Amino acid sequence: MINDDGCYNMNEFGLYSDKPSISFEKHLQGLDEQIRASLVDIRDYVKSLGENVIEEVRPHRVVYAKSLTFRTFLDIQPKKDSLIVSIKTSRKESPKVLNVKNIQQVEDIKSQIRNAYQTIS
Repeated sequence: MINDDGCYNMNEFGLYSDKPSISFEKHLQGLDEQIRASLVDIRDYVKSLGENVIEEVRPHRVVYAKSLTFRTFLDIQPKKDSLIVSIKTSRKESPKVLNVKNIQQVEDIKSQIRNAYQTIS
């Protein structure tokens, strides 16, 4: 159920096809060094929020959700020199979209990510 990264693997629940999965590390390729460090920092932070965090690596993004109800609260699109981060606190509200270009901006959004994780239902 839980992969090596401590997150649930949604394919094991039969929710997604058995297409070859994309690794998180694949998203790190081609990124500027600071953006790569920022993406890893966000990932580590999100995974530390709780045991019910689900990571789904998609072809052009990494999505984080809460529990098996798959309430998405964070969507990250890696670009060469930035991360497009969408933070969602409610299914009814539009996500807050931020363009993160350095590690200081990551520190600035961690409280927003934690709030989204705590309030999404």
